[in-house]
Amino acid sequence: QVQLVESGGGLVQVGGSLRLSCAASGRTISGTPMGWFRQAPGKEREFVAAISRSGSSASYADSVKGRFTMSRDNAKNTVYLQMNSLKPEDTAVYYCAKAQWSLVTRPDDYDVWGQGTQVTVTS
Repeated sequence: QVQLVESGGGLVQVGGSLRLSCAASGRTISGTPMGWFRQAPGKEREFVAAISRSGSSASYADSVKGRFTMSRDNAKNTVYLQMNSLKPEDTAVYYCAKAQWSLVTRPDDYDVWGQGTQVTVTS
């Protein structure tokens, strides 16, 4: 089974940028659709972005569309989330996950999850 480890989170000012990484080990993710989710304290886990097996297509939640970009490097067995123009409401723990189908948005459609990385945006 594949294992996923997120990194790149931290503290950033409003309007700043961060790039999150999700490194896979154990098995290749080159043929696997992937996604990013986030969860703030007291809130449900919410969909952020998803990417197809090849990286040719991606989808985004309305709240991050135009600001976040998901990408993948299958040679490095890694997926990324570039976050620009960050807002305080982006503060959350961010998780990457392996999907069963391409570009799905429901947590139940993902079967492997990373441990999460904290993103904090200050105003």
